[in-house]
Amino acid sequence: MKLSLGFSPCPNDTFIFDALIHHKIDTEGLDFEVSFDDVETLNQKALKGELDITKLSFHAMAYVLDRYALLDSGSALGFGVGPLLICSNKELLELQSPDPGLTVGIPGKLTTANFLLGIAYPGLVHKKVMVFSEIEEALLKNEIDLGLIIHENRFTYMDKGLHKIVDLGSFWENLTGCAIPLGGIVINRNLSPQVQQKFNRVLRKSVEYAFENPKSGIDFIRQHAQEMDETVMYKHIELYVNKYSLELGQEGRKAIDTLFEMAQSKGIIPEISHPVYVNTY
Repeated sequence: MKLSLGFSPCPNDTFIFDALIHHKIDTEGLDFEVSFDDVETLNQKALKGELDITKLSFHAMAYVLDRYALLDSGSALGFGVGPLLICSNKELLELQSPDPGLTVGIPGKLTTANFLLGIAYPGLVHKKVMVFSEIEEALLKNEIDLGLIIHENRFTYMDKGLHKIVDLGSFWENLTGCAIPLGGIVINRNLSPQVQQKFNRVLRKSVEYAFENPKSGIDFIRQHAQEMDETVMYKHIELYVNKYSLELGQEGRKAIDTLFEMAQSKGIIPEISHPVYVNTY
């Protein structure tokens, strides 16, 4: 059975999907037609129901739960992994709070990064949607005043002379005590429960294989990574791929539930009326 699968070219996604799509593990008869897109493109594809399985932001997930359910494996949650609000102008660091008139480059309207920005700084309403890998350059060219960065850019912005205003992941952790949910893997509810459970098993095996053989997918990871330095790639992987990527567990589900409850209470997302999680039993 062939399934359409979409995920980001960032190192953590290529790390966990390498064994699965290259059949380094038993895929239980499943095969995959793969597309690589930035997170906001994946979010938009999910809104249209274009893929059987896809990575997407937890923010966007709230809008597609009528069509998709969250798998127990493959998610990106953790502590110290949140998006950073950065700038090129040092004078902005002296402000108690960013001026509402400033323009901020964001990696997508439906990203969890933008959701956290809205909670921390609701006054920042002048937003420019950009591909995440272009935000640093836009700051350096003074095309935007602030930048909201994710993925491997967390490790490169200082080398370019840019400055951190706030770590929105730390902001979330202090507010809730939970890990920050960034992205998850969802599967179309139109697929049978047996196929949903089978893919979840296969995905877990792919993550386990990656943990046991961390260098196995290095060529595949390097082929797609925005940042080609191997040290940076593996820093990225160590940060975003962890126990929650194997299985959410009670802690992971609590973090996701807290995110959705807070977002609903603030009117950021619609009321959730469908089960969030795939039944894996």
